[in-house]
Amino acid sequence: MREIKSDYGTLQVGTLDETFRLMVDILRVAQTGKNSPITVGLSGGSTPKAFYQWAVREKALPDAVVKNCLWLTSDERCVPLASDDSNFGNADRLLLTPLGVPEKAKGPWPVELPPVDCAAAFNALWNLLQGAQKGFDVCFLGMGDDGHTASLFPGCPLIGSGLADNFAAVEWPGRGWRLTITEAGLARCARVVVLANGANKASVLKAILRGPYDPKKLPSQIHRAYASRVTWLVDEAAAAGL
Repeated sequence: MREIKSDYGTLQVGTLDETFRLMVDILRVAQTGKNSPITVGLSGGSTPKAFYQWAVREKALPDAVVKNCLWLTSDERCVPLASDDSNFGNADRLLLTPLGVPEKAKGPWPVELPPVDCAAAFNALWNLLQGAQKGFDVCFLGMGDDGHTASLFPGCPLIGSGLADNFAAVEWPGRGWRLTITEAGLARCARVVVLANGANKASVLKAILRGPYDPKKLPSQIHRAYASRVTWLVDEAAAAGL
């Protein structure tokens, strides 16, 4: 893989297979030497789904990682876990259950509750078990072709709000309610990994990394605040404009 430095983190550019292997390495390094399970925020989208299937097929995740992680998602849709639209549901079906991850190591959002109550309950449990000043040990995110990350979309009222909670609910116009990690929650993560693949991401990735700073318009620019802890995993098509 080739490396590109930016004000928003370090880009690792390579093939999908190289990206997946680096994702495994990131998890392995994060878990090494820890006396308790690390917290992992998984993401939704086509690339994570492909990673789950690849990891199971290739038996790529070491047992030490599988058994020493608390698996959660960085954002979620307000749908039942059985839905094909559920980020955690897909992770569970495609990765966690096939790997034999026990229920006690899974942390889905309580989506049976109304959105605001769901986010409050998830946030309260996180604070109790992990602490309010701690984020994920490893947080995987995507980057939309509109520049969104997690469920922080262009114009999202959570951006720049000063909200101190790690997680919140927000209504995305035209897409309904979402549950998401916040700016504060991302800033507290030990490692943030952003996945961006495909030619349709090239122009927005260039705008994020090389254009004016306006996170309200391009939410993925919020990663600049903790750039030393951010790794972007992108393919050559997405990096074509850099």
